[in-house]
Amino acid sequence: MSANATTEDLFFRSAGLDRDRVDRLVADALSGADDGELFLEYRQSEGLSWDDGKLKSGAFDTMQGFGLRATAGEATGYAHASELSEDAIARAADTVSAVCRGHGGTMAEPARGTNRSLYTDANPLPAIAFADKVALLAEIDAYARARDPRVRQVMASVTGEWQAVRIVRGEGSYAADIRPLVRLNVSVVCGDGDRMETGSHGTGGRVTYDGLFDAACWRHAADEAVRQALVKLDAAEAPAGEMTVVLGNGWPGILLHEAIGHGLEGDFNRKGMSAFAGLMGQRIAAPGVTVVDDGTLTDRRGSLSIDDEGTPAQCTTLIEDGILVGYMQDRLNARLMGVPPTGNGRRQSFAHHPMPRMTNTVMASGAYDRDEIVSSVRNGLYAVNFGGGQVDITNGKFVFSASEAYLIEDGKVGRPVKNATLIGNGPDILTKVAMVGNDMALDPGVGTCGKEGQGVPVGVGQPTLRIDGLTVGGTAA
Repeated sequence: MSANATTEDLFFRSAGLDRDRVDRLVADALSGADDGELFLEYRQSEGLSWDDGKLKSGAFDTMQGFGLRATAGEATGYAHASELSEDAIARAADTVSAVCRGHGGTMAEPARGTNRSLYTDANPLPAIAFADKVALLAEIDAYARARDPRVRQVMASVTGEWQAVRIVRGEGSYAADIRPLVRLNVSVVCGDGDRMETGSHGTGGRVTYDGLFDAACWRHAADEAVRQALVKLDAAEAPAGEMTVVLGNGWPGILLHEAIGHGLEGDFNRKGMSAFAGLMGQRIAAPGVTVVDDGTLTDRRGSLSIDDEGTPAQCTTLIEDGILVGYMQDRLNARLMGVPPTGNGRRQSFAHHPMPRMTNTVMASGAYDRDEIVSSVRNGLYAVNFGGGQVDITNGKFVFSASEAYLIEDGKVGRPVKNATLIGNGPDILTKVAMVGNDMALDPGVGTCGKEGQGVPVGVGQPTLRIDGLTVGGTAA
């Protein structure tokens, strides 16, 4: 069943809404507005977690509701409710229409739709029985413990959701999407005497559970988690100071996402809050650095057939060969900046207003082999996995913790180190990229991005990078 047919059934036939009356309510609410929409959402979600040799928690939830938004100039009126009824929409319309009174705006043109779907519309949740999901977690526990006698604790989880959305605009047009999302995560604690270390690995995307339940998939996740923990058991304390850092491909792109990506979102630049504000067309990165935000990648966690305003996702070039050429835009900020929206209007749920957010943020491949990059460094740090981090959007300053890192000694990867942090700022790090690898890889499908209290699934990717003169915080004496 198509997204249009499914949402027609969920929001009109099953919920008892009359489509023509809803269209009139939306049109009246948005009279005089510059833009706006009714966002209808239905979502099923579940999560199972395993810890200490048993099922620790299991949850299933169904939610539905709507959010009605009107924008006039820079002002926004927003109302939402978990009650799907014409009375509730009418009450919301009375609220949001206040922002339009006396404004006299003309409704912006709707986005041109496509028939493209980037992922299946199948609901992953009922396809595999609850007992089989529990059995999988138990099997992961047994497998991970059998990998090494130093494995002391295993934690595993599987989560899934199925989201249906329909966006209704004031002039009567609409768009719809069906979005599956699944994730598997394995974490372990390994010990040697009194010393204990952790490791984790996950995978997922906008797919069904079939791939996650394949033995090759979950065994790889468990193997990686055990390997990381054992590497840390043998790790020395990281040195501190300014040094050359080589970032591994794939998941280390999370540093790119945080330190650079947020600063290229339209709202921060329109308001002059970003370190990149006012630099369009100027060189902000070393030659060879090209960064895109691509919401069109098939089955990826951050991908969207349409965004939460109904705009089809696209591949937006942000930095081209070191030159700033684009920002990520939702409809509001695009209108105020006089540029087209880029399909980056996203919201956590119907209870949240949309804002410009990343989808899959990727640095393109360059010319160098990974081994060539490593061998070019006499002494430095090779960081291949990252944990938490934080960034100040206004100046781009960031601090990131490397969860797996190694010293580079005489051009070769040496002993592992722990407790290494990378310290710098986004605009500066871009200019210090000295070599870009030819091995771009995407992350395994586990990213979640937070902004203004809203979390949305995202993806990252990059090739191996050499960055000169990056500050490393360490704990070595």
